[in-house]
Amino acid sequence: MLMNLLEYEFLRNTFFTGIIIGIIAPLLGAFIVVRRLSLIADALSHVTLAGIAFGLLLEKKTGAMLITPFYSGLGFSIIGSVIVERLRRVYTAFQELAIPIILSGGVGLSVIFISMANGFNTDLYNYLFGSVSAVSRQDLLSIIIIAIIVCAVIFLLYKELFLLSFDEEQAVVTGIHAKRIHFIFIVLTALVIAASIRIVGVLLVSALMTLPVAASIRIAKGFKQTIIYAIIYGETAVILGLVSGYYLEIPPGGTIVMLLILLLIVTILTKRIIASIKSRKHRLKTG
Repeated sequence: MLMNLLEYEFLRNTFFTGIIIGIIAPLLGAFIVVRRLSLIADALSHVTLAGIAFGLLLEKKTGAMLITPFYSGLGFSIIGSVIVERLRRVYTAFQELAIPIILSGGVGLSVIFISMANGFNTDLYNYLFGSVSAVSRQDLLSIIIIAIIVCAVIFLLYKELFLLSFDEEQAVVTGIHAKRIHFIFIVLTALVIAASIRIVGVLLVSALMTLPVAASIRIAKGFKQTIIYAIIYGETAVILGLVSGYYLEIPPGGTIVMLLILLLIVTILTKRIIASIKSRKHRLKTG
């Protein structure tokens, strides 16, 4: 694949998109995991699937591409994120209820739209599991804009997001507008999920946001180090997954996720082995 990058535009688009997604998904995933909102990625990905199915339905019924499935999915994802935040305010004592509610709604709408479009087709299959040929130049430009927005907001609001992630009460006492920051954060999450679906697919996108962080927190000594290691894990899995997907002619999403799980297992085992060696040396020193 690397040798063909300069020859085929669709491979360049996919590869550059993968590089970008490998940065922004774990970056935002670090905050999501710390805030114990890992399942929100699953909920918003299913809402995004409903938007994609809606776009494909419009295309099939009207015979014209009024709006691409990528943008309809992006729109549904943002709307879903707003509803999630509203529901979290309604159920203040049971905020986790917002996630299954929006997830169920996303699945329900997806089934209805897919049925109205007379079932699955190749495009929908690519959105479900990712594809190395699904990214157009227009999609790449949109994903670059999304990445710039995400990185800029995280840079500008890092202190606020950090405080809200670890101690929300203290953050509010210091004058941080928690409601506004929560809203911005969840919209960013929706944007990253919609952007990531081109590469890893609807059903696997949450793994790209959480598994790199799960591996990095086993070895990191601080939050910033967790983000850096998570991005390294994410980039490694995305690049290897795309190359494997191209040569083996399999959806890259599944390959990327399995590579992330492999990296997680290797990290856990390596840390245990190192801890065991250190413990043995300590026992030998102390007699």
